[in-house]
Amino acid sequence: LSKEILEELKMNTRFSEEELCRWYESFQRQCPDGRISRAEFEKIYGTFFPNSDPKGYARHVFRSFDTNDDGTLDFREYIIALHLTSSGKTHLKLEWAFSLFDVDRNGVISKGEVLEIITAIFKMIPVDEQKLLPEDENSPQKRADKLWAYFNKGENG
Repeated sequence: LSKEILEELKMNTRFSEEELCRWYESFQRQCPDGRISRAEFEKIYGTFFPNSDPKGYARHVFRSFDTNDDGTLDFREYIIALHLTSSGKTHLKLEWAFSLFDVDRNGVISKGEVLEIITAIFKMIPVDEQKLLPEDENSPQKRADKLWAYFNKGENG
């Protein structure tokens, strides 16, 4: 782990140098080439949702963290992702959520993009649990419509 990356991560996350070094050793054991591919990420994500289909959502999460758009996550991107999703500041979480929903990365979130992400999320919810959702939220389309209306957006944003 380079000193520059270590210093950057210490400054920009809540992790100590010791924690970062432990994370790095673990990362290197799991990813000897220093990178996680999208397929590997999807596989790891799948272990957390064994009774559903998290692949689509994992693909979007991966895209949002692959900041250099090289199709892999390096240690720096991995730690930033871990920090943001576990303990990052609210404004950073909001920035990440925006990047997750901005599927085409054009700086604007469309209703279609909202529907795409919510559809991916619904695939992670077991069908029997989906049946327990309120009537106005029991499908991806209804949930997307409700979210879009909450932000008081017209049909085209």
